[in-house]
Amino acid sequence: MPSYLIETYLARVQAGERGAHERRARSAAGELTRVRFDYSIHVPEDETCFYVFEAPSARAAERAAKRAGLDPLRVVEAVSSEREEE
Repeated sequence: MPSYLIETYLARVQAGERGAHERRARSAAGELTRVRFDYSIHVPEDETCFYVFEAPSARAAERAAKRAGLDPLRVVEAVSSEREEE
């Protein structure tokens, strides 16, 4: 199943909220069919946070992000080196 990178804004002063955002993302993904939250990456210097979801489509990943209360700026398919080896 493809992975999708959800880009959001996360100010440095809000960095402590990332754990709560991850919990909401995991819960929201669990409510949808065939969607799974994998992990997040916070880039404090850029005030950006990326959330990685496995989903059948970009639309499904975005739906999970919105359900989690994240404000997606961009949704793109992502391929990790682990996936390329499979």
